[in-house]
Amino acid sequence: MADKLIIVMANTDPRNGEELGAPIFQATVAAAMDYEVDVICTATSGRLMKKGVAEKLFVKEGSPKSVYSFIQDAHEAGVKFYCCSPNLDLFDMTPEDLIPECAGIIGGAHLIEEVMEGDCKVLSY
Repeated sequence: MADKLIIVMANTDPRNGEELGAPIFQATVAAAMDYEVDVICTATSGRLMKKGVAEKLFVKEGSPKSVYSFIQDAHEAGVKFYCCSPNLDLFDMTPEDLIPECAGIIGGAHLIEEVMEGDCKVLSY
């Protein structure tokens, strides 16, 4: 049985807050169950790793809790968030632009190696 879960947020569009709840919530639950959890934000979801973006997003209209608050909760539970390296160029970001909860920048080779050689399960959104 795998002890690690990788959640890849590739098709999750931050412009649609409803899409953001499930992957972040499931990451938090898995971390609370003592699994090692990495959330890889790539493609459009890479915007979530930029300071100031997730603070303005809400899973549900009228909710007092921002997507950034959910990211903070997940991080506190032990979830590690990563930004895919092409997102820096795609969204005109530098490493200094990333939220403090972002554990680092990874490339495609790292993700593929983790999936192919690691003992993990992968969920993709």
